[in-house]
Amino acid sequence: MALINLQEGDDIVETEGLNSIPSLTDLQERATELIDVVRDQAFSITAVWQALAIIAAILLGFLLSRAPHKQFEKLASDRDNSNFLYRLYHSLSKVIWPIISVILLWLANVLFEVLELPYEGLRIAASLLNAWIIVRVISANMKDGLFSTVLAVLAWTVAALYILRLTGPATEALDTMAMKVGGVRISVLSVLTSAVVAGLALWIGRIIGDAAQSQLKGSKSLTPSMAGLLGQFAKIGVMILAVIIALNAVGVNLTALTVFSGALGVGVGFGLQAILSNFMSGIIILFEKSVKVGDFIELQSGLNGVVKEINIRSTLVTTNDNVDILVPNEEFIKSRVTNWTLKETARRIRVPFGVAYGSDKDVVRKAGLEAATEVEWTLSKIEGRSAQVWLTGFGDSALDFELVVWLKDEAVARPAKVQADYYWALHTALEKYDLEIPFPQRDINFRNSAPVRVQIENVPKSEVPSD
Repeated sequence: MALINLQEGDDIVETEGLNSIPSLTDLQERATELIDVVRDQAFSITAVWQALAIIAAILLGFLLSRAPHKQFEKLASDRDNSNFLYRLYHSLSKVIWPIISVILLWLANVLFEVLELPYEGLRIAASLLNAWIIVRVISANMKDGLFSTVLAVLAWTVAALYILRLTGPATEALDTMAMKVGGVRISVLSVLTSAVVAGLALWIGRIIGDAAQSQLKGSKSLTPSMAGLLGQFAKIGVMILAVIIALNAVGVNLTALTVFSGALGVGVGFGLQAILSNFMSGIIILFEKSVKVGDFIELQSGLNGVVKEINIRSTLVTTNDNVDILVPNEEFIKSRVTNWTLKETARRIRVPFGVAYGSDKDVVRKAGLEAATEVEWTLSKIEGRSAQVWLTGFGDSALDFELVVWLKDEAVARPAKVQADYYWALHTALEKYDLEIPFPQRDINFRNSAPVRVQIENVPKSEVPSD
């Protein structure tokens, strides 16, 4: 085996020979051998036994999978379609039959090997079914199309190598393609192993994190906001732990990473100040409980809506037009926030209107109170919270009044609809009592001590227009 050493400062980069990589000729020879074995066994009694074993594994797998199939479908139906656990349970319900069948195939494979019977057909069937299951589960649960495609290609490649009995030589070949930097040996095999293990660890960590998040959100002892925060912390913590375990499994020195992560953290801290600010603001909101999931809020910018989620970086607010808006948590700390449902949902509003000068004030009051009773949002029969009509000023063109009413709880989250209903009822009541809503008008008086001279000239009769 040839070695190439390159001196680079204090580090030695070592690249080993690639003589052990299977050539195209080797692959053709292995494929030819496999075809010969299958052809020799195809018309033997052992081929019949293998075919019967495959059929039995499939049928028995179908029977054994019926109960777990129904259970996975039930678990999936209990969750929202966008939930990660829904996709997982749904995909498992589709592959539980092949999973049980492939387990039975491998057991049959072991049994044939113990009995010293040919088992090449069983091995090929189990390998192909293994690869199909992996590809099916990955494609159903991974949103990243590129990563799922890479894993699918990897699964089929490993299956093909296993069928051709080339997994050993291929592994050795990938391990020989290595370079040594300082005291660390890095091979293609270790890089691929690290990537696959890290990807699977993140995937499994995501499953566990989503499950923990779902359980916390369903807890009755926690508020929805606190459950959401703890669920996200649990999810992130599990994924970080999964990555650490994956790196440790492939032999990465975590002590060296500690120093590197410390230096990286300082640099990242300066670049991610806004994200960190939103993160801390989210924690303050959750512990202070000034804004909770389900509250109807109004921001200083004029945005109003119902708080649906409080996340680490932002808060999801859904407006009355059913528009979802992500608001950075920082806005809830730095600017004014009106929480209409913080302690008590009943609130009072003032609806301004005007009538012409000369209108009877008592009739105006009567019309306003009648309008209030016609609107479904008006709170009634509560002492100290009855509707009132106030005379608030003398305008340029009208007497200014306000209809002051207390609203029911359900009206808090619909300010635009409530305002429109009261104006509609007021206009109807004013028309009923013939109360005029004046147009803007001004009285102009000319004051001058000197008389105004008016001259009327005689117009010839012939120039006067006829009727």
